[in-house]
Amino acid sequence: MLYSAPSFTRPAQCGTLYTSYGTNNMTINAILQARAGAKCELCSAEQALTAFVVPHSPASDDDHSVAICDTCRGQLEQPDTLVVNHWRCLSDSMWSQVPAVQVMAWRQLKALSGKGEVWAQDLLDMMYMEDEAKAWAEAGIADEDDDSVPTVDSNGAVLQEGDSVTLIKDLDVKGAGFTAKRGTLVKGIRLTNNPLHIEGKVNGVQIVLVAAYLKKA
Repeated sequence: MLYSAPSFTRPAQCGTLYTSYGTNNMTINAILQARAGAKCELCSAEQALTAFVVPHSPASDDDHSVAICDTCRGQLEQPDTLVVNHWRCLSDSMWSQVPAVQVMAWRQLKALSGKGEVWAQDLLDMMYMEDEAKAWAEAGIADEDDDSVPTVDSNGAVLQEGDSVTLIKDLDVKGAGFTAKRGTLVKGIRLTNNPLHIEGKVNGVQIVLVAAYLKKA
């Protein structure tokens, strides 16, 4: 079974979120647009925004998503392109009242601190989070560190964050109104806290895919 997560096509206007699938996604779109105030919730850039579901979240609704710019999204999805100075913006966004934004800021600061960035650790030491938000943030880090149960494809090959995979059969995408065709290439997958599933974009929609129906490209 496949489920669609909130996904927004690249907008034509700065500061606007768009979606094409379903009333629920349109509601999330409106909520994120109002909450973000046409600015990236991580770096405050006034440019095109897209919805980003916080990895390792218990749900894919607006409470577990952030509206971010292409610059932030690109570096989050491809950590090897990370520009350290870009993330000094977190000194502002870490004080957001939105738990999802706090979680993203905390995790990125944690990653930067692990790379030896003293300023990131200083910000972490100052950061305040409610217990529930802190547990959510730390759970994501723990999940990423725990490789005791690997995610494997149909051939038993271990899948890693950022891999590309190919569908080995047609799959109906529940809630998105289309069929993901056999042979479709899914690039830049994300692992989930369930080793049987991965997340990836098909037809511009972020969906959950069963690893057993995939082949590593």
